[in-house]
Amino acid sequence: MLIAYYTITGQTRRFIEKTQLSAYEINDTDPFHQMSAPYLLAVPAYDDEMMDAVIDFLGYQTNAQRLVGVVGSGNRNFNELYIHTAKDIARGLGVPVVFDYEFNGTLTDVANFQKVVEQLESKQH
Repeated sequence: MLIAYYTITGQTRRFIEKTQLSAYEINDTDPFHQMSAPYLLAVPAYDDEMMDAVIDFLGYQTNAQRLVGVVGSGNRNFNELYIHTAKDIARGLGVPVVFDYEFNGTLTDVANFQKVVEQLESKQH
């Protein structure tokens, strides 16, 4: 299962790198990258106006249709705003939030996320 992710502070990148899974980082200067297979989108909780690159990425070719689920990161201290970006994207595109974690994730988060990815991959085949 491929992973696409977006980060400004680098925390999402650090989490994804710890998973050692194949991933593509959405970047602000050229978000128009076609995902070649079903994938998960990992996003932190950012204000909507900070998500233009992700919106462009999802609108590009068949990226929205290939999206299997969303992974959210955030800070639980923000209560209902915890992983709000992931929830909004998932609701808008009719896919589930498949995993969430705080900040750049713990080693337990990494192991649990890898299990979720394995389960989703087995459903795809």
